[in-house]
Amino acid sequence: MKNALMLSGLFAALSGLPAYAQQALEIVGKPTNGGMGFQPAATELARDLQSLDYMLVIICAAISLLVIGLIAWVIVRYNKRMNPTPASFTHNSPVEIAWTVVPIIILVFIGAYSLPVLFKQQEIPEADITIKVTGYQWYWGYEYVDAGFGFDSYMIGQPATGGNYVLTPEVEAKLVEAGYSRDEFLLATDTAVVVPIGKTIVMNVTGADVIHSWAMPAFGVKQDAVPGRLAQLWFKAEREGIYFGQCSELCGKDHAFMPITVKVVSQEVYDDWLKGAIEEYADAGQPKSFKLAAN
Repeated sequence: MKNALMLSGLFAALSGLPAYAQQALEIVGKPTNGGMGFQPAATELARDLQSLDYMLVIICAAISLLVIGLIAWVIVRYNKRMNPTPASFTHNSPVEIAWTVVPIIILVFIGAYSLPVLFKQQEIPEADITIKVTGYQWYWGYEYVDAGFGFDSYMIGQPATGGNYVLTPEVEAKLVEAGYSRDEFLLATDTAVVVPIGKTIVMNVTGADVIHSWAMPAFGVKQDAVPGRLAQLWFKAEREGIYFGQCSELCGKDHAFMPITVKVVSQEVYDDWLKGAIEEYADAGQPKSFKLAAN
């Protein structure tokens, strides 16, 4: 009974009290000051990309050490003092074959691992949930296609949310009210994309004015939003939490102020949130943005 009451409270909080809902979710995907590595991988795509990067770092480091070692050996072995009489040969066939064949083998090896990762990103699976993402100067619009509603997402602190791009006490109060802290300033948005854990999310990405780019580092996805074109990305989140991304294509003077917030929740919490979102953002099953455009 106690667990049921707690779960009911969490459902109500997610749809009606954002601050409480935030407390129930861990902030997972977030940049950190002085950070040198990746954000925690929350999808299979992100794990693949990070593994590929680690492999490439090892290969590049080994090649760099080999080249540095060869240069040092040549400097020591063939300087004027150690080798007063220079050699007169003009070529060395085995060495020339080696420095041609070995790089080819290395590139084929890299391609054998990198191409499957690329194909996995580009081959869009069947969606459990489809979301249309539209980049604007300078905010994001989201439409839950199957559920028939949409909403806009602004950075907390933008003029549209009662701010002026400065962390004032008023903006900090809005962050706290939404369940964030001052550390999430420039990252948190007034509304977030909410998706259930373990479901395939397909996003149709486009731009309304200039080129934007929807990027979520912890998911391993990044897709340009080009006006007049519809591109796709997909992900399947494996860990509940709050994740932050950003527009990653220079799109104008306020490019730095259009972050992305995604909340990954359980299926039960998502279902409850979806009911509240439809009631709040949709009108008779028609997204408000469509109705306003029609008027």
